[in-house]
Amino acid sequence: MMSSNAEHRALPILSLLLTASLWGLVWYPLRLLEGQGLSGLWLTLASYGACLLIGLPWLWRGRRDWLREPLVLTLMTLAVGWCNVAFVLAVLDGTVMRVLLLFYLSPLWALIMGWVVLGEHPGKVGLVVFVVALAGAVIMLWDPALGMPWPRDPADWLAVSSGFAFAFANVMVRKMHTVTTASKSAASWLGVVLVAGVWILLAGRAIPEVALRVWGGALMLGWFGFFIMTVTVIYGVSRMPVHRSAVILLFELIVGAVSSLLLTDEQVLPQEWLGGLLILTAAYVAAHVQVLEHEQHG
Repeated sequence: MMSSNAEHRALPILSLLLTASLWGLVWYPLRLLEGQGLSGLWLTLASYGACLLIGLPWLWRGRRDWLREPLVLTLMTLAVGWCNVAFVLAVLDGTVMRVLLLFYLSPLWALIMGWVVLGEHPGKVGLVVFVVALAGAVIMLWDPALGMPWPRDPADWLAVSSGFAFAFANVMVRKMHTVTTASKSAASWLGVVLVAGVWILLAGRAIPEVALRVWGGALMLGWFGFFIMTVTVIYGVSRMPVHRSAVILLFELIVGAVSSLLLTDEQVLPQEWLGGLLILTAAYVAAHVQVLEHEQHG
């Protein structure tokens, strides 16, 4: 059995690997529910609304956090809201591979913002690990037929903005040392509900006429999917430099590739295996460095 110190060192890493795994699988229930007539905006609102129901007591207990960190917490709330709504809409409306390629520029934004805002210099090893991970992501996702990875339609812009918002939100999470994981999680769900709700009102989207079981599926996805994913990513990101957590979160691409192989007729190409191997290597090194630094400081 691991000692308590070993568990404490490994928990943020395992937490990020769990959330990356769930994000790599969540496309499947999203696709099923959307196929049953539940549009992206309403699906997002219902799922994250279910999370917010559980998080309301957390919001109340953490109300003083809003007084201590009003600006940073508000920025994180809005960034998470935009990130999740924009990503769901981009995946449903655009070319999935292009959306993923543009979204996974987020480690680049994370490295730059972590360096500038938090003063977290990645160092030589960190830069090498980052380049290897980003190269792996590009190799996995790149398809010459899709054209250059530059936004060219609304779905592409949603994907880029979602990745940027994700990196920005993680920097804000990292910046709030006195705010609990519960408060950050509840604020995140509030942000998604607010952004989705305002978007629905502005777009004039009527409530879709779908079976109650479909709404129930959206609620279950919120409680057993997005709830866990939010808490685990905030816990992990809060406890390591953002450039390092961004590398580990790329594990989502590997889970996504394997899940698509098992759940659809899609085939995993040799370039995807190569890209996945690079990401796994980078994630292992990032996690190993995290453990070593933790041992040196305590």
